[in-house]
Amino acid sequence: MQKIENNRFSAEIDEHGCQLTHLVNKQGNFDYIWNNDIWPKHAPILFPAIGRSNDDAYLIDGQKYEMPQHGFVADFDFEVADKQADQVTLSLKSTDETKKYYPFDFGFDVTFVLTDQGLTVSFEVQNDGDQDLSYSLGYHPAFNVPINQEGSFDDYRLDLEPAQDSLETYEIVKKPNPYRSGKVEKLPNYRNGIVELDHDMFAKGLLIIKNEGIKTVKLYSQATEHSVTVDVSDFDHVTLWTKEGANAPFLCIEPFNGLPDVYGDLVELKSKEDNQHLDAKQSKHYQVKLNLK
Repeated sequence: MQKIENNRFSAEIDEHGCQLTHLVNKQGNFDYIWNNDIWPKHAPILFPAIGRSNDDAYLIDGQKYEMPQHGFVADFDFEVADKQADQVTLSLKSTDETKKYYPFDFGFDVTFVLTDQGLTVSFEVQNDGDQDLSYSLGYHPAFNVPINQEGSFDDYRLDLEPAQDSLETYEIVKKPNPYRSGKVEKLPNYRNGIVELDHDMFAKGLLIIKNEGIKTVKLYSQATEHSVTVDVSDFDHVTLWTKEGANAPFLCIEPFNGLPDVYGDLVELKSKEDNQHLDAKQSKHYQVKLNLK
């Protein structure tokens, strides 16, 4: 476990899966990140797939490869590449084991930096091979709602900036696992840039919002002075989720570059919808900022 801190915040990151497990407001002595067995994860990283692939697999030039839900990096140990008091970089390189799922040479670095405003999480994807690298990348942090046990889940709102007249989500079907149907529907409880939270809106599961220029998502309530603002500028979609049917006191705000499959046949990796692509020997940087109050 890697711990970093500054005057305002402390954070712990598990090398297994490079997962943020705690993000503590030191003055208020409370944790922003979810820790409870209702959902035993905290902030998994999704790479090189997001959501479910049909038959938990995909194709490369017609050859079938297995792909776990949300990719495989959550099941691998990262190495510490750099460590300072308020920041740490963890790294995963392709191995014979990763190539059972994803037969490519790649590097994947994640850097956590605490600031006076909160936490910045940066992702660096490196194509170490000699062909196109097709992948998805997502971040899946779960925030305690209510924050600091102030108020209740239904007291909280999301402020999506800049505001849109309306927003669409991808319709989800359970088979029994969640897939996209290929259709879209309106984001529930949304008006004038604000989403009023309640558990009923998650009855079907996750809500993948088509990001029509959304830059930030702010979680807040009149019941508390504290808030979490997630900068999603580097990502194509924003997903909202809490465990359906559990009245769980957490909310995941998830930037996505990539999508779960539409239910049906196996899909060629290079043509997966909204996948990212990197030319040989190239790299790409993505960033998520968590501004905390």
